[in-house]
Amino acid sequence: MPFAFIMPRRGFLVGAACALLAAMPSLAEKSASGKVAIDELMAPNALPDVVEGAAEAPVTIVEYASMTCSHCAAFHHDVYPELKKNYIDTGKAKFILREFPLDPLATAAFMLARELGDKRDATVDLLFSQQKNWAFSDKPLDGLANVLKQAGIGQEKFEAVLKDQALYENVNKVRNRAAEKFGVNSTPTFFVNGDKYTGEIGVEDWEKIITSKTAAK
Repeated sequence: MPFAFIMPRRGFLVGAACALLAAMPSLAEKSASGKVAIDELMAPNALPDVVEGAAEAPVTIVEYASMTCSHCAAFHHDVYPELKKNYIDTGKAKFILREFPLDPLATAAFMLARELGDKRDATVDLLFSQQKNWAFSDKPLDGLANVLKQAGIGQEKFEAVLKDQALYENVNKVRNRAAEKFGVNSTPTFFVNGDKYTGEIGVEDWEKIITSKTAAK
């Protein structure tokens, strides 16, 4: 069945998302809650990574996010700009966002962002900045389509992307691998040189985390 026709109604979607978010920690875990081998973390995925920053940066940050997660939106609005300015743009860290959709609407948003190729991350930022206008609206697909018109995706392309079964499966393969291999079960979840951190992380905590990784070199 085409993906575009199996979207849940808003009440179910928001209820499910809120239930998942309620189970998430509201504050950052300032110490790592686990570790995975960096080689395994960086192994090829069903979808190629979009890397922000220098390939040779000593710190690798991988975020698993959901487009309908308000905590993820807050990170990208309030924290990521400082992280980018202080660490990514200066060559101290590189950043990779990977898909971990909590619901079909988040999957749809990721599929559409992927369609834009090297503009994927800019599209993700746009969708997070306008999350309330589509993710929590009465007609979320209409809201999503309206936001993505700003990125150059018209209605015909919008509908075609949501019927792309291979892309749909690949987004979920990225999610499933994270759950099965790395124990990801909430968003945002971060891996910093393989160390796992869950929940919101403020700018000061990022400074401590990244400093500890570079000091260990």
